[in-house]
Amino acid sequence: MTPYPAHADVVIIGAGHNGLVSAILLARAGLDVVVLESAGVLGGATRTERPFAKVPGLGQSTGSYLLGLMPPELLRTLDVDIPVLRRDPHYFLPTPGPAGSPYLLFGSDRDATRAQMERFFSPRDIAADEQMAVEIAALRADLAPAWLDEPGTVEEIADRHIRPQLQSTFIDLVRGSVADYLARFGFKSELLMSMYAVTDGLSGLNAGPDDPGTGHNFLVHNMCRLPGADGTWMIAQGGMGTVSRTFADAARAAGAKLFTDARVTGVTIDGGAAGGVVLADGRSISARVVLGSCDPYQLMSLVPAGVLPTALTAHMESVRRPGTTLKVNLALRDLPDFACLPAGAPSPFGSTIHLLPGSAGLAGADDRESPMAALRAMWADVQAGRLPAEPTIEWYVHTTVDPSLQDPAGHHSSALFVQSVPYSLDGTTWSEALPDYVRHLLSICDRYAPGTSDLVADMMPLTPPGIEEHFGITGGHIHHVDNTVAFNERMPYFTGVDGLYAGSAGTHPAGSVIGAAGHNVANRILTDLGR
Repeated sequence: MTPYPAHADVVIIGAGHNGLVSAILLARAGLDVVVLESAGVLGGATRTERPFAKVPGLGQSTGSYLLGLMPPELLRTLDVDIPVLRRDPHYFLPTPGPAGSPYLLFGSDRDATRAQMERFFSPRDIAADEQMAVEIAALRADLAPAWLDEPGTVEEIADRHIRPQLQSTFIDLVRGSVADYLARFGFKSELLMSMYAVTDGLSGLNAGPDDPGTGHNFLVHNMCRLPGADGTWMIAQGGMGTVSRTFADAARAAGAKLFTDARVTGVTIDGGAAGGVVLADGRSISARVVLGSCDPYQLMSLVPAGVLPTALTAHMESVRRPGTTLKVNLALRDLPDFACLPAGAPSPFGSTIHLLPGSAGLAGADDRESPMAALRAMWADVQAGRLPAEPTIEWYVHTTVDPSLQDPAGHHSSALFVQSVPYSLDGTTWSEALPDYVRHLLSICDRYAPGTSDLVADMMPLTPPGIEEHFGITGGHIHHVDNTVAFNERMPYFTGVDGLYAGSAGTHPAGSVIGAAGHNVANRILTDLGR
């Protein structure tokens, strides 16, 4: 059996990236830190796996798949370096038509992007896009320091961090809907609005485009400040497991002890304060501090009933939502060929490829619904427990940018990130519906890149319940707590029980691979311990 220590200063439940950040900082402060991970690997959803039985040498970021939101100040504080690769272009918006059909490739070549928008869209769209980019850049710069601090209310953060002329805009964005925010800029093309609404506003959410708080998710997803990113999301070289491995190596070097296959079944309470943890094999570890870096609902389930403050448990239950994300990890024999791209166009494969309902209208075909109406119809299907016939799909093929993930035969790792689907299906089950639905999703890919279905060598689909099982996240919600919930309305770092803390994607600032929560809760613990 693994020789767990009988006592530690701090026991951390969960070795996701936030838990590992906390372990680094607490161990460097001289505390005896033990990290307990229930899975057989470190990293939580931030991992690189080889999940394809038919293509066993192919690497894939099975959960999180891009690094964008981690504050550069955090990396400097941790004194670690994560190798990242720029995606250029970073967005590809194809249409299902032959060569010469409209498309948009967003990248560092601003003139090329503008020329495409002039050709396929309108001067109004160019002006709206540029105006929005300027405003978001200003909000990103202002909000950044708030992510490495204790949270306040929306209004307190506006007063403390946001320049006066943007404070009302910030408050309206965080509290409002992504549809309302995008409408402010006067886009002529609903397809452009739909692209921004999906990739930044709805990603990972249990919400539709008109729901309050989707504006907060939009702002969160535009907080990319890594060096060289230019506001875009980056690829971690070697897959997202590189992030976890880098942090785990630093935690071990600082003296933290990391254990896998170590499932915690309870937090012990002694005299009203946290006193340690009990593991599934019956052994226990006493500790001065217990830090839940698992999702907040797991942590709450480990604490004896009636111990946590009633106001906290009632609030967290009121914001509890299941996940609505389907991820289909794919092994491809070769690269697909997008029909709309002319000869000599830049490679689209490092980018996020947006397959959006309504895009056929841009290519001159009749669409039953406008793009924004299609988003609303998709959300209505999800709320009714139906699988949408026209979901939004973000498709990516990262091995073109990071060939280190390829196997000797040259397969490509790819994935479809589908938003939104129901957690539970009405009248059927995921096991019954999934095979046909995956075939349907691949048939959508075939509209844009004929023959894609024939390139699939193997796959690993993860439904919302599958995400829950594979990564151990309550409800399969990739943000732990919906990103419609902002700042101090998320799980607090200090739970109200002496010695018991929370520090995961469900706490401030938001769900994603950020690491700020691990940093902030570690600082709170050190302050409370008089360090």
